[in-house]
Amino acid sequence: MRTFGLIGFPLTHSFSARYFAEKFNREGIEECVYKNFQIESIEEFSTLIKTEKLSGLNITIPYKESVIEYLDEIDATADAIGAVNCIKFSEGKMIGYNTDVFGFSESLKKFIGDAHPEALILGTGGSSKAVSYALDQLNIRYKFVSRRKKAEWFTYHDLTDDIISQYKLIINTTPIGMFPDISSEPALPYGHLSEEHFLFDLIYNPGETRFLHEGALHGAHTQNGLEMLYLQAEKNWAIWNSN
Repeated sequence: MRTFGLIGFPLTHSFSARYFAEKFNREGIEECVYKNFQIESIEEFSTLIKTEKLSGLNITIPYKESVIEYLDEIDATADAIGAVNCIKFSEGKMIGYNTDVFGFSESLKKFIGDAHPEALILGTGGSSKAVSYALDQLNIRYKFVSRRKKAEWFTYHDLTDDIISQYKLIINTTPIGMFPDISSEPALPYGHLSEEHFLFDLIYNPGETRFLHEGALHGAHTQNGLEMLYLQAEKNWAIWNSN
């Protein structure tokens, strides 16, 4: 039996185990199981890998950056991003990859087409690093938005109507609005959104967050993270089964 899984905290929002269970059943893949491993601190990772015989892992919030110190090797793309969401176990080594950038980039290109709007990236964690890397590859200019003050970032208090008018692509990489806290939303001046705006939420549970709902009310184009999840999941499977 080959065991794959997901580590993070919390994991009540995640569809990954369901996705892989359906994939294994649909494609007749036998002797494989995908489990959720909810750990309250990254220090529990060492115990997990000693007690479970693993073939591959996914990493989600909040461990995409802190897991790196436990790895034996890291792929060049993941190293450039500074975040890992996929681990392959091969010949006694743990090798880190980032498939978020692939999933996000492919989903975004279909969402915005030929448009190249300037972007706001909400959040500065591991997921935001994959997003910024993808935007660099697509030659899309962006600014980070954080609750913390930093010279090159906006804070949420900085977001005036003029800024919202300039940055037509807004990407939420934070867990704000994710199940079970579905009543929350990033603190934006939603009233100045328009049909020229594109709102992309990496969250996929719920299918429409309050962030996306508010955008749609003002005519903005909206996209959740479900397609991104599927794309990166298939990329993970390819990595886990590569030689």
